[in-house]
Amino acid sequence: MKHLLWLLLAVLALPVWAQSDDDTKNDKAQATYNLFRYRVSFTDKNKCGFSVSKPQRFLSEKALARRSRYGLPVDEFDLPLTPAYLKQLRQLGLSIVTQSKWNNTAVVEVRDTTKLAQVRALPFVKGVRCVWRGMTTDSASLDTSDRTAGMSVDADTVKAYYGHAQSQVEMLGVDRLHAAGYRGAGVTIAVIDGGFHNADIIPGLKGVKVLGTRNFVHPTTSVYLEQKHGMNVLSCIAANKPHSLVGTAPEASFYLLQSEDGDTEQLIEEDYWAAAIEYADSLGCDLATSSLGYTQFDFDDMSHHYWELDGRTALISRSASLAASRGILLLNSAGNSGNDPWKKIGVPADATDMLAVGAVRADSLNTNFSSLGYSADGRVKPNVMAQGQASAVYSTLGNVTWVNGTSFSCPIMCGAAACLVQRFPNKRPTEIINALEQSGDNAAHPDNVFGYGIPNVMRAAEILEKQ
Repeated sequence: MKHLLWLLLAVLALPVWAQSDDDTKNDKAQATYNLFRYRVSFTDKNKCGFSVSKPQRFLSEKALARRSRYGLPVDEFDLPLTPAYLKQLRQLGLSIVTQSKWNNTAVVEVRDTTKLAQVRALPFVKGVRCVWRGMTTDSASLDTSDRTAGMSVDADTVKAYYGHAQSQVEMLGVDRLHAAGYRGAGVTIAVIDGGFHNADIIPGLKGVKVLGTRNFVHPTTSVYLEQKHGMNVLSCIAANKPHSLVGTAPEASFYLLQSEDGDTEQLIEEDYWAAAIEYADSLGCDLATSSLGYTQFDFDDMSHHYWELDGRTALISRSASLAASRGILLLNSAGNSGNDPWKKIGVPADATDMLAVGAVRADSLNTNFSSLGYSADGRVKPNVMAQGQASAVYSTLGNVTWVNGTSFSCPIMCGAAACLVQRFPNKRPTEIINALEQSGDNAAHPDNVFGYGIPNVMRAAEILEKQ
């Protein structure tokens, strides 16, 4: 799980991010790997068989209701890919791995790379780019042991109502919003992450309203069987065990979506992520939280550069920048590269109209690992900060543990934002984002370390009430 944005107290596991090129670059790659995946970009969506005038054919009732509530149009980004284009790719012997309607792309798998010349010659193909090289197709590192062995039954309790999460909740003023009756009820959050190992059997997460799951990396594998990072992230928001661990939106509902491949670090994970955010949109999710980010991959020809951090160059960032215009309030961890040579945020934290969340300590000082801004085009990044050092989460055995990383400050902030969405259901994502930024303790002079600072959701609520 090399590129998940998390840090354990003893080990700083910093994220790896990246971008690929458009061909099998050299003979060595051809000799070493016998299976390849390419991102095919299409020129248009002509004759796709759908129309923006009849969106009920390709968007759920809940997704359309969200658009209507915010006064947002359905446009050509929402139209599915042209089936005839996909059919012609299959007729060439290529299999479709994943696709993105927002980016008008499909990822295909091929063994014989000489077929790519035929793909490029198709009149509807704009570009072809290698996003994965390997030897196998759908393998996963699974935990086949008894998952209940050693599972904690009795919760560790303390005096504080929020238990071990008290400081991370109080820092944002979420406890006061909860006291006013806003705990995330009726709000749907998509968690886009790595696996959610044991999230279905941990006692402290038993009451969590999980509406569905989907694994975009290994479609036939349960999200509950591989990687724990998504489960840790979920517990920051959804836990609801008073005096042990209570998250920032314990009454929200969730979709658990895995886009992270724990076995390799390649550009295709951005394609999986794009598919996941589009799926969240189609389901009508109100928010999405993602503790993933990319700068460098296993192959140098896939890696990103500083100049690309503009919110529109990387495919994953283009998708993230579109989320708000679909009605989704997106939060993404800023990254843990502050101590690395890279230093800066990665993608999709560079996206527009979303919140990139950095990490502070419980005393509100910044952590030295939290990634820095600005974006390549000069926008303030990170946008806001939350506790990301010694954050309380559940372990795979169901006991409370403490972890470090913007992977955790991000979902903590997401839960706070979800409570605001419950309080102000008709406010657009950009309005919620602006209110959170303006309520930050560094709003008077935002910078590339703290951004707008640590928000106070009660102050954000006052801002929204005045609008």
